[in-house]
Amino acid sequence: MSISANYGPPANRSQGITLLREAHQRGVTFFDTAEVYGPYTSEELVGEALAPVRDSVRIATKFGFDIEGGTGGLNSRPEHIKRAVDGSLRRLRTDRIDLLYQHRVDPNVPIEDVAGAVKELIAQGKVLHFGLSEPSATTIRRAHTVQAVSAIQTEYSFMERDPEKNGVLQACAELGIGFVPWGPLGMGYLTGKITATTKFDPKTDLRSGFDRFSPANIAANMPIVDLLTRFAATKNATPAQIALAWLLAKKPFIVSIPGTRNIDHLRETLGALDVQLTAADLSALDADFSKLTVHGGRMNEMQMRAVERAG
Repeated sequence: MSISANYGPPANRSQGITLLREAHQRGVTFFDTAEVYGPYTSEELVGEALAPVRDSVRIATKFGFDIEGGTGGLNSRPEHIKRAVDGSLRRLRTDRIDLLYQHRVDPNVPIEDVAGAVKELIAQGKVLHFGLSEPSATTIRRAHTVQAVSAIQTEYSFMERDPEKNGVLQACAELGIGFVPWGPLGMGYLTGKITATTKFDPKTDLRSGFDRFSPANIAANMPIVDLLTRFAATKNATPAQIALAWLLAKKPFIVSIPGTRNIDHLRETLGALDVQLTAADLSALDADFSKLTVHGGRMNEMQMRAVERAG
């Protein structure tokens, strides 16, 4: 997402293609995009960048917004899903989508109907696996009875612990579903490179409207970054690498998707694979974190209305 939209102005197209191809050369095989990123331009970029290596990677994309209608609202009607998938296949330059997510749960369409539509697409070979983004545990279980859910995507990071409390991680563990944290670096905050003086352009950066990224809350949450920084020094690592290694060590079914448009950041991110955290390390980190308070909500009110709450 960050290459094409929402975290500042879009990167140069050639820069994005170079980055994705270097990621693959360094062993990355799972790439996550969505039709709404851009919209459409992220899928086009991913399609062009990965076309030469299509059979050695897995591509995930998402449907669920009424882009054509221009409302910005949700639309997961079965006929819309099928049109959206055809568009994604064309932009991704492929004959199948390895993992297709519903981007946000549509309260106007029963999840059983959504799962049924994806089940038909799987039968046709256009889709290989079904996922849900930001669902409640109840919705996960309902969908899973119609079409096996392979992955759940939700924001989860060292500082954002909702999935531990709302039953989503537990449902994944019980049902054998993979868990894909987006924002595993706290939308960049856990890198330690954002300060109270950092400016976010309201025209191009969603974080400009998020309470957690107000100058006051950036400053108030700095003890979380300080904790990661202190621990990183004991592992010859960076705060970002500790945040990612923490996720990798939490559950064997977690695959996080840190995004970047910067090759140096890509290399730093992949360095997290060399950081091994023990059970004692996790206990120490979580014990210290439990003494801290996270200031500010995940996203703004409009964004959070599309996140399905526990139920």
